[in-house]
Amino acid sequence: MEVLFANILGNTSVIELLIILVSKAIEVTMGTLRHILVNKGYKKEGAILAFFEIILWVFIASRVITNISAAPIKGVVYSLGYALGVYFGSKVENKLAFGKILIQVNTSVDHSELLAATLRDFGLGVTTLEAKGKDSDRIILMTYTNRKGKEVIFNLIRDVDPEAMITENDVSTLSGGYVSSWRRISK
Repeated sequence: MEVLFANILGNTSVIELLIILVSKAIEVTMGTLRHILVNKGYKKEGAILAFFEIILWVFIASRVITNISAAPIKGVVYSLGYALGVYFGSKVENKLAFGKILIQVNTSVDHSELLAATLRDFGLGVTTLEAKGKDSDRIILMTYTNRKGKEVIFNLIRDVDPEAMITENDVSTLSGGYVSSWRRISK
């Protein structure tokens, strides 16, 4: 058993394996964020991140590939670092919440005025549309906001109308319309 373990590890130290694991996780997290930044229109920031990402990749990959047959554990640790990077990248992206969203609320006529007023009091521009549901008339409320903090808006909606249907869509381009002064500053 010791011989097998020694063959897998080769002459690789645990510290080197930890460096490979952590560095690869950081590199892939950076790659995830770079993709998101570029897709959301932050091209310069994405290019800067790409520079540091590729520097990490060159040094990590060369460390793993060099003499990999003597220490195959490096490939396993590299792969584990990749998986961790994907996970951490998605967690970081959710925390940063880049971009804008369109929130559409399908509500009853009875709740629509109070709901629109509540959202407007919160500083949002709200467009209302009349709609026909299967069994009743409905009102569709539409508003644009930053992804960050969307849960606060969802809670406002649920407080007024717990039965409202809420949909959310990413917005790649937004031009014109109403934006309150404090929301302009908080971008």
